[in-house]
Amino acid sequence: MSLQNQLVLVTGAGRGLGRHIARAFGDEGAAVVLNYRRSGEAAHALAENIGGDRAVALGADVTDRTQVAALFTQAREHFGRPITTVVNNALPDYSFNGDARAKAGEIGYGDFATQLEGVVGGAVNTIQAALPGMRDAGGGTVVNIGTNLFQHPVVPYHDYTASKAALLSLTRTFAADLGPDGIRVNMVSGGLLRTTDASAATPDAVFDVVAASTPLRKVTTPEEFAAAVLFFASDWSRAVTGQNLVVDGGLVMN
Repeated sequence: MSLQNQLVLVTGAGRGLGRHIARAFGDEGAAVVLNYRRSGEAAHALAENIGGDRAVALGADVTDRTQVAALFTQAREHFGRPITTVVNNALPDYSFNGDARAKAGEIGYGDFATQLEGVVGGAVNTIQAALPGMRDAGGGTVVNIGTNLFQHPVVPYHDYTASKAALLSLTRTFAADLGPDGIRVNMVSGGLLRTTDASAATPDAVFDVVAASTPLRKVTTPEEFAAAVLFFASDWSRAVTGQNLVVDGGLVMN
């Protein structure tokens, strides 16, 4: 299915990386559902910019199955067709400040539970809500957003990293289970991006160190990361499922 024929849900699309991903799909002619939890004003503004006939902003907490079900119903009523591509980008509130994060001897399991509920629980909710429509359409695509930190744990984001590692496991088991239905499930994992809301306060010196550590000698941009997400949603990757593509300029090599 070409991008122009897809109805794409991007969770956490009101800000940060999700906003760039939603914008990229819109630029390629896809219809886009921009999910948000708190960034409603920004999500609605982007939907209007993409075009009212091709984009709608809908609020929902992805950890709440009832809200997710309502989002899918509203999207189908708005566009008259089911969501066929899901990008699981939404993340529970998190401070990306390595110096301020709890170390191994201090962190409590509650921190892990919060991240697991948001990252893995949210993905389970959106994927399961999408399955009936994808099956009606004869297939679909799921792209989960990961991180290179579980392969290169240079910052002690223990809870965040563990939840993303669990999401990779879910990516592979769901890919195996849903493949016979023509539904592909993949992951795109990045590192430091220049620049999103999460990295806005990152000192230039840190960007310089990361850039010097990559073969490409540059820090990946959100637009470059979004392009990889579009690849997994496109027909170009129609034989690819259960994979994790690291998009970080070669800092981590599989």
